[in-house]
Amino acid sequence: MLLFFTLGLLIHFVFFASIFDIYFTSPLVHGMTPQFTPLPPPARRLVLFVADGLRADTLYELDENGTSRAPFIRNIIMHEGSWGISHTRVPTESRPGHVALIAGFYEDVSAVAKGWKENPVEFDSLFNESKYTWSWGSPDILPMFAKGASGDHVYTYSYDAKREDFGAQDATKLDTWVFDNVKDFFHHARNNQSLFSKINEEKIVFFLHLLGIDTNGHAHRPSSRDYKDNIKKVDDGVKEIVSMFNHFYGNDGKTTFIFTSDHGMTDWGSHGAGHPSETLTPLVTWGAGINYPQRVSAQQFDDSFLKEWRLENWKRLDVNQADIAPLMTSLIGVPFPLNSVGILPVDYLNNTDLFKAESMFTNAVQILEQFKVKMTQKKEVTLPFLFTPFKCQVIQDLVTSLLTYPLSHFVGYLLVFTLGIEVLVLSFFYRYMLTAGLTAFAVWPFLTRLWTRAKVTSLSWAFFSVLLAVFPLMPVVGRKPDISLVMGAGLLVLLLSLCVVTSLMKRKDSFRKEELLVHLLQVLSTVLSMYVVYSTQSSLLRKQGLPLMNQIISWATLASSLVVPLLSSPAVFQRLFSILLSLMSTYLLLSTGYEAVFPLVLSCLMFVWINIEQETLQQSGVCCKQKLTSIQFSYNTDITQFRQLYLDDIRRAFFLVFFLVTAFFGTGNIASINSFDLASVYCFLTVFSPFMMGALMMWKILIPFVLVMCAFEAVQLTTQLSSKSFLIVLVISDIMALHFFFLVKDYGSWLDIGTSISHYVIVMSMTIFLVFLNGLAQLLTTKKLRLCGKPKSHFM
Repeated sequence: MLLFFTLGLLIHFVFFASIFDIYFTSPLVHGMTPQFTPLPPPARRLVLFVADGLRADTLYELDENGTSRAPFIRNIIMHEGSWGISHTRVPTESRPGHVALIAGFYEDVSAVAKGWKENPVEFDSLFNESKYTWSWGSPDILPMFAKGASGDHVYTYSYDAKREDFGAQDATKLDTWVFDNVKDFFHHARNNQSLFSKINEEKIVFFLHLLGIDTNGHAHRPSSRDYKDNIKKVDDGVKEIVSMFNHFYGNDGKTTFIFTSDHGMTDWGSHGAGHPSETLTPLVTWGAGINYPQRVSAQQFDDSFLKEWRLENWKRLDVNQADIAPLMTSLIGVPFPLNSVGILPVDYLNNTDLFKAESMFTNAVQILEQFKVKMTQKKEVTLPFLFTPFKCQVIQDLVTSLLTYPLSHFVGYLLVFTLGIEVLVLSFFYRYMLTAGLTAFAVWPFLTRLWTRAKVTSLSWAFFSVLLAVFPLMPVVGRKPDISLVMGAGLLVLLLSLCVVTSLMKRKDSFRKEELLVHLLQVLSTVLSMYVVYSTQSSLLRKQGLPLMNQIISWATLASSLVVPLLSSPAVFQRLFSILLSLMSTYLLLSTGYEAVFPLVLSCLMFVWINIEQETLQQSGVCCKQKLTSIQFSYNTDITQFRQLYLDDIRRAFFLVFFLVTAFFGTGNIASINSFDLASVYCFLTVFSPFMMGALMMWKILIPFVLVMCAFEAVQLTTQLSSKSFLIVLVISDIMALHFFFLVKDYGSWLDIGTSISHYVIVMSMTIFLVFLNGLAQLLTTKKLRLCGKPKSHFM
């Protein structure tokens, strides 16, 4: 069994690390054959303007005076070219945006996380396929395309990175620098025969990266005058560059111009997520091979932008950002970027149907080439019998066998079990799903014969289930400390302790005095904890700091919380209650409000669960009910007394997993764990120590876990359930982990990606951690220490 658990643990560690190998490694493949359209292209050269951080609405809308902020661009839309919105993907950052524009694929997170100025993964791009490319702009963007290019045909001209100053008074200088250097470049080319010859070649690209708008947006917000005035400056600069190109090339009609943006920006000056203000960017194209404006009477779009922009009569052609790369390559006749996934937007093209058809076919073959190479690579590293296409007949046979299938009871059980798993998965996103599950638990006894056999137990189960269901509805972040609730929880613990002590006083056995002494020590510990919480709060309010005596008592209580229960009787009820008292003393010291009541309510439900499982098994005739005061935890249990697993044991395992998830999310969630209240540890220390404070908060989170696992140990014992049932628990956890495995995101905002990883890590950690937690629960429940002398043999 030890070997089996060790092997299982190793496998789960492999699964834990697998997401980083599967989701966060580059999906790019190499070795494809370049594909290009064989017909003559419409343009000899292409000019790409990328206004970094420019929102579509801010460019297209009219200002308060009813005039355009970019009159030149608007004139293009109405009289010369085609326009639309380029829909970007998240994360809406500069690097992935430019990669999508120029290389035609949406860069994976593994590459984005490696850097912005470098080219950490080898990918093909429009620049690499061009005869020559000249680019001007930010040193953060240009080098990554030059480094990935083969040969020496991509030239970059960047300003000093110190110019990118969010605190600068005039960020438009970043754009005027680009425009001025482009004009100087062409002026210099007239006197340089080698350069003049190169820029008169075909299949060449000029890239102007304009960072001023993005910088002003970060510094002053997109609604600011600085941001909007920068758009006017860019519009003027684009007008000058276009005029210069037409003049330099003698109006030969062989230049294509594309104006777009890598991403937008929120109203508060940020980007990276998926808000429409970040994902909707402008796209305006004109020149060689581009369709002229098309007048329409109506257009079908889900948004109301057209009327706001007063462009409802000019046909809007929306694209995905990666589609711009194949559009540019088809215009100048270079091979499609090898890793491109963009689909050619043929509506932008002004050419023959034959050219459009050939271009679309080339685009399709280029994407197919990636599939072929990927399939070949997979086939080479996969066992032959595992690399087999799915057959419809196999699926049909499976469905048929399921429909004809071991019984209606089993199918119903399976459906309920599946629904329960989904509730657990959804609880990671919506805590109130735990409330729904606990409410269903409350109704469960009344739908079975339990209600007729054990009315008091059924009513207790329903009461505590509903009471526990309240906690997931409570707030988790930003709650104000309420010491009165902590004091109230302590009083409830003392009240329960008084009942136990009273019952011990009535006993006549020889161990009465020893048990009574242990419980009195725990009562004293609870009283001291309540005093420390109240005293510390008062001292901190008077700004007198943490009293030394309070600190000593707190640490002593924490140190003794795992030892004192081992002095109590191994009888199920006494041992579990002793564990509750010891852990509650520590939990009170770490509580600031209503969460202090949570372990107490959870434990009450656990005690009822033990009783109700006894009733459930007794009605099936498997075993006879015994008093919890007479059943004892034993370290050396005879495994021959354990019965075979029944279908109902799956429900018991599911209850355990559900209670564990409730223990984790009952008073918190991902946000509350990441931003916990430091006031929780003020009884132990007030000087900032992240590791010590984090360890204390982790123990606070684990205490409800320990209570649940100890209760499950009792369920296993009282129902004669084999320890193999714990494997069912691991299977349920693995099914949940499989859900989150497929929900891991390697795209989207950093928050979306991080949250999806956190969910998977939590579930996989729970699966791994349950093995260790099960060992701790066995230690707490079965180990027996004596205050003096040797333990009696029947206690071990």
